[in-house]
Amino acid sequence: MTRIVVIDNHGQFTHLERRALRDLGVDTELIDNDTDPEAIDADGIVLSGGPDMDRIGRSADYLDLDVPVLGICLGMQILAEELGGRVDSGDYGGYADVDVDILDEADPLIGSLTPKTRVWASHADEVKEVPEGFTHTATSDVCTIEAMSDADRGLYGVQWHPEVAHTDEGEEVFENFIEVCKR
Repeated sequence: MTRIVVIDNHGQFTHLERRALRDLGVDTELIDNDTDPEAIDADGIVLSGGPDMDRIGRSADYLDLDVPVLGICLGMQILAEELGGRVDSGDYGGYADVDVDILDEADPLIGSLTPKTRVWASHADEVKEVPEGFTHTATSDVCTIEAMSDADRGLYGVQWHPEVAHTDEGEEVFENFIEVCKR
């Protein structure tokens, strides 16, 4: 059975990420972001959302575990910041419904959502520049970089929260990530 751990970065919806994976039949566990990377046995990792970069624990260390990683909101920002991209304050701040345009229909994580999807997202902070090797895969009128992927390394990020009911096709995002982890 595929095992995906959710790294708890103290986000208000983190428990819903674990539940979404569990409901899709995945062996999953919510683990603290200070867990020793050597103690993690998983086919994939979800870096949860959270309040800010000051509370990400050892999240950066988990990027070296050679398993696929899905960064959600703050998790995407961790990917960008740690791998040479740039994160800064967003123009729109708090949570809102957002129409997102999918830019890469071949993307393993969100390509199946083409041409657009409606999501629930926070834009207090945003990725402003993707790291080298990443493709900018989604955009909106609220945020230029709504998603990014480095499919060669199995690293994916979405600014929105696929785990909440307000996101139209969130379950499909998790299903696609599970398929990536099975490869």
